Amino acid sequence: MVQRVVIIGAGVSGLASIKCCLEEGLEPTCFEKSHDIGGLWQFMETVEEGRASIYHSVFTNSCKEMMCYPDFPFSEDFPNYMHNSKLQKYIQMFAKHFDLVKYIKFKTFVINIKKNSDFPVTGQWDVVTEKDGKKELHVFDAVMICSGHHVYPNLPVNNFPGLEKFQGSFFHSREYKGPERFKGKKVLVIGLGNSGCDIAVELSNTASQVYISSRSGSWIMSRVWDKGYPWDMVIITRFEAFLRSILPTAITNWLYVKQMNKWFRHEDYGLIPLNRSLMKEPVFNDDLPSRILCGTVQVKPLVKEFTEASAIFEDGTVEENVDVVIFATGYSVAFPFLEESIIKVEENRVPLYKHVFPPHLEKPTLAIIGLIQPLGPIMPTAELQARWATRVFKGLSVLPSESTMVADTIRRNEKRIKWFGTSRSQSIQTDFIEYLDELAAGSGAKPDIFSLLLKDPKLALTIFFGPCSPFQFRLKGPGKWAGARNAILTQRERIIKPTKTRVVNNSSSYTLVSLLTILGLFVLVAAIFLSLGYQ
Repeated sequence: MVQRVVIIGAGVSGLASIKCCLEEGLEPTCFEKSHDIGGLWQFMETVEEGRASIYHSVFTNSCKEMMCYPDFPFSEDFPNYMHNSKLQKYIQMFAKHFDLVKYIKFKTFVINIKKNSDFPVTGQWDVVTEKDGKKELHVFDAVMICSGHHVYPNLPVNNFPGLEKFQGSFFHSREYKGPERFKGKKVLVIGLGNSGCDIAVELSNTASQVYISSRSGSWIMSRVWDKGYPWDMVIITRFEAFLRSILPTAITNWLYVKQMNKWFRHEDYGLIPLNRSLMKEPVFNDDLPSRILCGTVQVKPLVKEFTEASAIFEDGTVEENVDVVIFATGYSVAFPFLEESIIKVEENRVPLYKHVFPPHLEKPTLAIIGLIQPLGPIMPTAELQARWATRVFKGLSVLPSESTMVADTIRRNEKRIKWFGTSRSQSIQTDFIEYLDELAAGSGAKPDIFSLLLKDPKLALTIFFGPCSPFQFRLKGPGKWAGARNAILTQRERIIKPTKTRVVNNSSSYTLVSLLTILGLFVLVAAIFLSLGYQ
């Protein structure tokens, strides 16, 4: 019987896993390599081997109402999209509120995880850790790996002939911390993802010129959407997902392209994706189109080769006197503490049942949490993964046969390729609402909209037509939260709260007053003319 669970990593997935273990009566122990919680969101001035790294100016791409833990909303005064330091503060508040830190052993490095000699019977694991140069062996009943997928940089130097003779400097974007040392330099950023665009825009204020090179292009979205609402509060709804499921593919593709081009025509900026109908994760950057308009950022095709001081592109154009090349080329999925017989990485992805469980293990006592890239926020996704995994550990949810699970991984991969393409950067991509519902069904937390229509129609309609926020998955089932209904019905108020920092007249009231004033003037003029006519 599973009781003692080891959790690798104290980032957002690891903290969710600790809490879910406690909710199921399990005994978690978390090993964290660094000195603090937060994982990716724990900013450090220097890059450390074996842990994620972010630059100082990173902001979230998901708004606070969509990315929070489902039973711990952000404070109403927190901004909708926040600086990494603000999110780190929220993570610390979450850990303190649920008293999670006492289960974490900091500055402890996991060296090796392997099956116990009695694994076919007990499902137990031998875990070797190291702290202060001292190694220690532990035995646990189950393992939850929450080490993320932003640790091991993908630096494809062999794909760029001539790079070895390039006289300037080059490095991976994980080493970038800020723009200060690039003043007056010509910088080439390779990669049109979120990091690449962020870095290019930031450098455009200090560098003499910034180029951004892309093989396949990308959709660029603003965080600000219809009527000033956060993009994900408008787009990520059950109603939109329902429409996509019933409309013909040709129509959904047309609507998708139209929606992506709503802000500006990507063709005119050299950004249009090669396959524009793929549901490739868009880039969120509110400033890139402006920087391109101003000429401080130029979009270029893929680099064909480098010379000592130049970059030659596939279209034959050449940019001279390039000082720095930054590779924003993503990361490689890796588990150096696991044998390949346990987890095998194939084409930068791991075939996992529902993106969580290796299908071939004799006992389902190892779960990978957070190794996924949903078209939505990771925190509620990882939390639902952890809730389901802990119930599997307890025997409250039973996995199907190995052959069924393998077939499921194949089907998911085929669907991923159809929706998102074969790009390395989309190797762990998945839909958001459909996947969350699937996980929630496994833990008894999926909202029943039809039942709610009879009992609570206001809530049901808000869930269906409004944003698919995390609170929906704490309305029922294990871990039900009494505040979930109110959190759903008041989420728009929490969005507006931090933006209304200056008291102004209500625009609708102002419009009504203006119309009444105009109508009054019209009546007055008409009365004057009528009175003159009678004289």
